[in-house]
Amino acid sequence: SKLYVISSYKLSEMAIEFSISQLKTYVILIQGMDTQEFRARGKEMVDYICDYMDGLSSRRVTPNVEPGYLRNMLPKEAPTHPEDWETIMSDVDRKIMPGVAHWQHPRFHAYFPSGNSYPSILGDMLSDAIGCIGFSWAASPVCTELETIVLDWFGKAIGLPDEFIASTPGSKGGGVIQSSASECILVSMLAARAQAIRNLKKENPDMEDSAFLPRLVAYCSEEAHSCVEKAAMISLVKLRILETDEKCSLRGETLQQKMEDDVAQGLVPFFVSATLGTTGSCSFDTLTEIGPVCRKFPAVWLHVDGAYAGNAMICPENKYLMAGIQYADSFNTNPNKWLLVNFDCSTYWVRDRLRLTSALIVDPLYLQHANSDEAIDYRHWGVPLSRRFRALKLWFVIRKYGIKGLQSYIRNHCRLAKSFETLVKKDSRFEVVNDVRMGLVCFRLRGTDRLNQDLLASINGSGKLHMIPSLVKGRYIIRFCVVAEHANEADIDHAWEVIQEHTSDLLSLYTIEKIAPIPVKPTPEITPKPPMQRKLTRRLSFTRSVSKEMYRRSMSRSSLHDGATPIIVPEDEDNINPEQENTIFDTMADWVERNDLTLNETKEKAGTTFTAHIKDRMNAAMTKNRINHYE
Repeated sequence: SKLYVISSYKLSEMAIEFSISQLKTYVILIQGMDTQEFRARGKEMVDYICDYMDGLSSRRVTPNVEPGYLRNMLPKEAPTHPEDWETIMSDVDRKIMPGVAHWQHPRFHAYFPSGNSYPSILGDMLSDAIGCIGFSWAASPVCTELETIVLDWFGKAIGLPDEFIASTPGSKGGGVIQSSASECILVSMLAARAQAIRNLKKENPDMEDSAFLPRLVAYCSEEAHSCVEKAAMISLVKLRILETDEKCSLRGETLQQKMEDDVAQGLVPFFVSATLGTTGSCSFDTLTEIGPVCRKFPAVWLHVDGAYAGNAMICPENKYLMAGIQYADSFNTNPNKWLLVNFDCSTYWVRDRLRLTSALIVDPLYLQHANSDEAIDYRHWGVPLSRRFRALKLWFVIRKYGIKGLQSYIRNHCRLAKSFETLVKKDSRFEVVNDVRMGLVCFRLRGTDRLNQDLLASINGSGKLHMIPSLVKGRYIIRFCVVAEHANEADIDHAWEVIQEHTSDLLSLYTIEKIAPIPVKPTPEITPKPPMQRKLTRRLSFTRSVSKEMYRRSMSRSSLHDGATPIIVPEDEDNINPEQENTIFDTMADWVERNDLTLNETKEKAGTTFTAHIKDRMNAAMTKNRINHYE
């Protein structure tokens, strides 16, 4: 039998069987895409992308769909016969786009920026066309060498020590592109674990490696990303989640005390993850204190996670935030967050690459090559074997924008964040709860956590803006992040107008019925009008309601947040953290109880309206002090 493959997108039959000279011959007709059609479709796709990007502002920011919406719109089985490209693109508009959350939308202010730019898109296009799998230098020399060079460029731009730069004479370090900050932290912890076990085996050479695992302890702050917790789970080691100071920064004294306590119990500190620009509030751990503490203990690996804010270190005025970086063993930042490079592109540097690769090296014969002693093989620097040509898009972006252009982009976001902070501070109903130094502002409505949940739910449910919440020092806050490449003052003003509009609408739901007291009638109450579609909007606000018992269990252990997992709240109208509740509404009730103030005086002093959750306390206070509802 012979096999002939014919590419023709115009033919509809998949296979024809016929006999020639008594031999069975199968001609498989593949309806793919030849060069001629690709030229046409490629130009169409570029036009489609440009139209999409230019028309984002006219779209709803988030999709108005329910889970499983797509299942009923697509066939249960893959198509047997080829389909026309026009049909496929029609389904993109009718079925795919309705479910897209538009991360590049000028009104999208959730999470952190999702890097995107035309040079990066073109870099990915070329990388996909080349289609190399650069697991070693021999597999595609330029894939490895460009990655090393571009990481040196970027490392110098953000001010990393010379030991992290591969081209520095005598350097043992270097950089690599990983898929995400989660992978950077995982490989750092794995390398630190291998280092710690090697040290422990010097005293107990006959023990199995696994026998040392119960003694190993890693450390991070309560503001660290949840991927640190996941890395500890994968590595089968203990993780201490440490309290931060009033600015949500991990301090050296806190770390040292906990490490000394663990050593006293026979445990072995081996890894510390510090953060520059936390997910919750963009706080910065104090490296100048943490670094010297790590040096006091043998073989402790200090990793610094700068996934978001690390990119801003290309600006000289931000470099002070990296003070103490000389103590780090590894560092990562994500150009796919805040440097206009499309996902995935997480840049990672180590001081000593041999300490990293010795924990991850697996070298079968079929992957070895003659130049392995002279060249870097990045397959030894991470978990995956196969690696895409990701350096190409980073190279395109750095060259097209230049360091000056990228600095301007970062500075614009920081400036706009300060503008938004100013608007929030001018409105006495709100408070800013973080130190705004980058492009993130954390704010909240003065009141209960539940009130802020309802506010965010209302805003997100409208589709006009998109933000997410976080927990900072046990309080529910709303995160506003500047994310669009070409964000401007008009975007900030529009966002604030939407927030104020929904705030006024929400507060108007909580009213006091002003009627003259009539003894025979029931006592009027402060009655909230129930928000519409509460279940839907709560879901859109990334808040998950659970039973009181489940809530208590979830609060009984320290856990890290990733900005994507829904924040757990009790199903009733209590606050997220009622035992720490110290809001203006309770203060109002206290004034009535202690000072015999009238309700109007209390309301005027507070400068805001009542919420439903204190109605019982307020009614009891009014009865006690003989205050009628009209007053």
